[in-house]
Amino acid sequence: MEDYICIGRIVNTHGLKGEVKIQSYSDFDAQRYKKGNHVYILHEGKYNDLTVETFRSHKGFSLVKFHEIQGINQAEEYRNDELYIQEKDRKKLGKGQYYRSELEGLKIIDEEGNVLGTCLGVEETKGAQNNLRLQKADGSSVLVPYVPAFIQEVNTQEGYIRIHVIEGLL
Repeated sequence: MEDYICIGRIVNTHGLKGEVKIQSYSDFDAQRYKKGNHVYILHEGKYNDLTVETFRSHKGFSLVKFHEIQGINQAEEYRNDELYIQEKDRKKLGKGQYYRSELEGLKIIDEEGNVLGTCLGVEETKGAQNNLRLQKADGSSVLVPYVPAFIQEVNTQEGYIRIHVIEGLL
């Protein structure tokens, strides 16, 4: 069975010809939605293959026309459906770069190796750095800026992120 990775969600239609507005979960939209590329939509419990016809960005969203979606009425059927790529098609990242899914679930430790909690995920902010959502043992959570001043080491093989803790961070 194929492994799929979610790359976005159709949030609305755009225009009358079947173009859809996508909330992206990816940093590579221009590459993912090149003409002729294939993505998969999870619709009614089944992955369906879609072929990209056009792509453009507009007000923070990706606007994509797929060959298989002809007109606004058909596009409406896919509102709130998520888009996927196959795991084998995921772009290789450079050294020191990680996909969000690789960071989720890792232990977060301090400089002495004490476990502070678990990384629930990466949260994006408009114009600022990304943040790690750290869930502490008591169930509360805090944001840790994902910048070199705080993130000392990411070790996906051993399952931890080492951070520099300053007063007031946690």
